[in-house]
Amino acid sequence: MAENTKEFNQIEYQNKYIKEKYDRVGLTMPKGKKEVIKARALEECMSINEYINALIDRDIQSKQ
Repeated sequence: MAENTKEFNQIEYQNKYIKEKYDRVGLTMPKGKKEVIKARALEECMSINEYINALIDRDIQSKQ
């Protein structure tokens, strides 16, 4: 029986999953603004990504 010599690559698996299940959006902002956003996200116990998504979701909900 042939042995499978390829080891499981967690990073490759995660990148493939993200590519299949999520859209990416590039975001640019003035220097220094990222640190302000990061600080607010930490105050809310969120990552920057979670924080930005929560703000967007809240805005969309308020318009419906």
